[in-house]
Amino acid sequence: MNSKITPKVLQPKKTSRPNTKDLGDKGEAIALTFLLTNGLSLVQKNYKTPGRGGGEIDLIMKDGDNTLVFVEVKKRKSLRHGGAASSITLIKQKRISKAALIYLMDFTHLPACRFDVVLVEPAITWIKAAFELAEIQT
Repeated sequence: MNSKITPKVLQPKKTSRPNTKDLGDKGEAIALTFLLTNGLSLVQKNYKTPGRGGGEIDLIMKDGDNTLVFVEVKKRKSLRHGGAASSITLIKQKRISKAALIYLMDFTHLPACRFDVVLVEPAITWIKAAFELAEIQT
């Protein structure tokens, strides 16, 4: 008896849920559009510090009065687990602060700066001056 065995071709499972990077990218795009609509201009997206152990700044914007605005974007699908704001801990603030200081090292004259947070949950919440430069201990 001559029977052929046809190998099964495995197809990757399709997931309906986006991964966290996709979710974050979508949140950053929404936040950027929101901030541009509200008069800020984009300086840089996704600034990463060189080397290991550094930080990342989601958006660096400039306000109408030339204030440099370091923006942390948090997107959540729901308000469960404390919502997006609860994930901006002191440790996260220190990482953002360190990244901002490294970014500013190339400036000969330091501009006025602030740290904003944009929460992209079911609604968009813009928190201006959400935190101050965190004390960084080495």
